Amino acid sequence: VQLQASGGGLVQAGASLRLACATSGRTFSSYFMSWFRQAPGTGREFVGGSRWSGGSTSYADSVKGRFTISRDNARNTGYLQMNSLKPEDTAVYYCAAAPIRQILASVYTSEEQYTYWGQGTQVTVSS
Repeated sequence: VQLQASGGGLVQAGASLRLACATSGRTFSSYFMSWFRQAPGTGREFVGGSRWSGGSTSYADSVKGRFTISRDNARNTGYLQMNSLKPEDTAVYYCAAAPIRQILASVYTSEEQYTYWGQGTQVTVSS
């Protein structure tokens, strides 16, 4: 099983980036697919996630209204569209997958609940 994150880069504040998470090795229809980020000297924090099969999406308050999660089932790829980027968005971004353990569960926001991780892609936003 592989998750491959890509699309990071160096941009100025206010710019946009789209991260991609290509998956392989299994189907993730009964998984949450989420994005986390980790800034230097801090722990990994939840950015946003949703059920791979569709449904409601959850976002951290710090990115609501600016970031959007989507997926292309045909390409087995998830995306994180990031608009109006701010310097405080600078971090390594990771995609992750967690098996859904309860039918009505909300998106998991704790990294301990995630089984599969991508390698991370650096996003740097200059002021």
